[in-house]
Amino acid sequence: MTAELAVVLPAVLLVLAGCLGALRLGVEQGRLDAAAAVVARGLARGDPPAAAIARGTIAGAASIVVQHRSGLVCVRAAAPMPVLGLPITVAGAACALEP
Repeated sequence: MTAELAVVLPAVLLVLAGCLGALRLGVEQGRLDAAAAVVARGLARGDPPAAAIARGTIAGAASIVVQHRSGLVCVRAAAPMPVLGLPITVAGAACALEP
């Protein structure tokens, strides 16, 4: 049974690492969604962009895109995240109504 365990254990560890990486991606996307919502609401209230972004604490975001369209302020934040050595980009977005 030792030979079988030696063959199967690396595969099991790789699957476990992949599952943990997917969980980490989901948590990061939720964090970016929440931060983008805070920034969108701040910008819709009329806060300066720097203050709204600082309040949203999107420090790790590589790119933040703000769009104003038909009475909405939409914010999209994206951040790179390595999972199993692969660079995967995670993004979160939110919109708020302008008064």
